[in-house]
Amino acid sequence: MTTILQLNSAARSQGANSTLLSNELTTKLQQANPGAKVVVRDLLADPLPHLDESVLGAFFTPADDRTPEQAAIAARSDALIAELQAADMIVIGAPMYNFGVSSQLKAYFDWVARAGVTFRYTANGPEGLVKGKKAFVVSARGGKHAGTPNDTQTPFLKTFLAFIGITDVNFIFAEGLNMGPDAASAGMANAREAIAAA
Repeated sequence: MTTILQLNSAARSQGANSTLLSNELTTKLQQANPGAKVVVRDLLADPLPHLDESVLGAFFTPADDRTPEQAAIAARSDALIAELQAADMIVIGAPMYNFGVSSQLKAYFDWVARAGVTFRYTANGPEGLVKGKKAFVVSARGGKHAGTPNDTQTPFLKTFLAFIGITDVNFIFAEGLNMGPDAASAGMANAREAIAAA
């Protein structure tokens, strides 16, 4: 059975265009894969702490030597990784905030990037261990940035996902959403056209 993991990372619980379009894409993928299981992780409703000494300490302490607090932190990371590994398709709602991803999504990446678990270093360089996945990134933007030097978000996402082993990545952009009604309508229409073709 196909499993679709949808990651919502907008800082708004209502009215976020990235979440709206991610929902539409997930529905489309579900229709194309009858019986598919959908798992939605809302990174705003269930936020992850930013990296600090306690989190890093838990990750880098051998399992047998962890304190109960460290074991709980590691178990939360392990559960997120198991959820990611179980997915066949991943839909990432990634609004652009200040030219990058939301802090919610960055925190999620920090919790699933685990040496020896989702990536490892070899004599030939890093190797991603999250393999055989297809990812879709739905990015809503107030301006028009795709293909310009201002789009630091897309290279970061490509680099991070490839680092953990996800190289089949399709980007869907909804741009110009704060540039007036006509631009917003065109931006949403372009995104929906890409969703229809996904």
